[in-house]
Amino acid sequence: MGTDIRRVSRIQRRTALKLGVAATVAAGAATASLPELGVPRVYAATPAAQVEPGAGSWKTWVLTSGSELRLPPPPDSTAELADVRSQAAQRDAQAIDRIEYWDMGAPTTRWNEIAITQGLKARMTLRSYRMMALVNVAIADAMIAAWDSKYAHNRPRPAELDPSISTAVATPRSPAYPCEHAVAAGAASTVLAYLFPDDAPRFAELAQDAASSRVRAGVQFPSDVAAGLELGQAVGAKVVEYARADGTDAVWTGTVPEGPGLWVGTNPGEPLAGTWKPWVLTSGNQLRLGPPPAHDSEQKLAELAEIRQFQEARGANPVAFYWARDPVGRPYTGSAPVAIAQSAFRWAVLNHLLWGEQIADKVFQYRLDANAPRAARAYALVSVAGYDAAIACWDSKYAYWAARPIHLDPTLQVLFPTPAHPTYPSGHSSIAGATEAMLGHLFPRDAECFRRDAEELASSREWAGIHFKSDDQDGLALGRAVAQQVIARAQADGAG
Repeated sequence: MGTDIRRVSRIQRRTALKLGVAATVAAGAATASLPELGVPRVYAATPAAQVEPGAGSWKTWVLTSGSELRLPPPPDSTAELADVRSQAAQRDAQAIDRIEYWDMGAPTTRWNEIAITQGLKARMTLRSYRMMALVNVAIADAMIAAWDSKYAHNRPRPAELDPSISTAVATPRSPAYPCEHAVAAGAASTVLAYLFPDDAPRFAELAQDAASSRVRAGVQFPSDVAAGLELGQAVGAKVVEYARADGTDAVWTGTVPEGPGLWVGTNPGEPLAGTWKPWVLTSGNQLRLGPPPAHDSEQKLAELAEIRQFQEARGANPVAFYWARDPVGRPYTGSAPVAIAQSAFRWAVLNHLLWGEQIADKVFQYRLDANAPRAARAYALVSVAGYDAAIACWDSKYAYWAARPIHLDPTLQVLFPTPAHPTYPSGHSSIAGATEAMLGHLFPRDAECFRRDAEELASSREWAGIHFKSDDQDGLALGRAVAQQVIARAQADGAG
């Protein structure tokens, strides 16, 4: 477990460095030289276009509209200026550290990392995709609601009213009320508290820290963050209400079918996942695949022979280790598969680390880190595509109960334990197909790179000996078909 969390930390540090440098350049720091570590940066206020003034009208997921939870007008700003000035004047190194921690990229980014780390800690497998969809849908709707209120009231930022206020970060190009970081914190912490009730106090503390950091930074009024937390929590509560009725609490009472070519085992993984409520698909079986090749067909026997060939040569194919173990692109190069045989939860969640870093990088590269609603939209669309693909995949898995390679040839030497669910289609491949297609739509300059990554990930499952080629290829096709449904929704959500 410690290894997984260290990987998360490496991703955070690397991304933080990139985002921090970009923020400094984009903001146009007023100082002539780079600041010393722990010394607040001072940014010059420069006229610029407002961020997404129409985002309050974008299509929502659980809210009826962005205006459903419109906030009342903010209090008089003059009365709060003294508080902002006081907090700005008292910033110390510890305050700067918290400000910069929460200012890394878009407000959504930190909460995705927190959720991923929590999923690793809880050893979540398939349900990690549900977690990420719930968290990101909550943040996306909260941002839309926040932008509705922002441009309904058009409250200036503190430094716009009092230029003497020293800001520790670049002043966002949007009205102050409510605070977008507080909105994201309220929404995410509410959903995470529902999913992990034992850690609810910690999430509430993190949310308060995220919100308060913006006042200490000099870019929000206290009432901005108080209203933002309340608004985010209200949206989060609606997402929790949705989650309580999504079918994930159902208990399987069936039996494992027996017969030639069928999966063998006593405790199948999430056999009801195909019946869970998707976000965009009408149902889990909307895109159900046709049956896999028969276990004794020429195609299946040829695919089994191909797996045997990979086993003989896989010492020269470390990519299977890459996708199973390391989300940041370093292939396993050892001569023995040390520590590969770990619990299956890690491989599923590591997909989130991999694709999550891809989103964080592209949000930065496409300059969306200062565009909170559009960044939140991207995270939500990718998470929903992955979750709906998982549901569609599991529907097909338990429609056919197809045997794994090792069930047809017990002599196979797999690289890591065979997952405890039917082989067809591949879950990794299905979710990768959906994720790469959605990312390619959002970040078209990199679409080909995403496609290659997904195809390599899918092939690695065959190289590892736990899937047939048809599992992987049909899984990719299924995931991409799911993504097309989500893309159609995105093209009609008003964001352009």
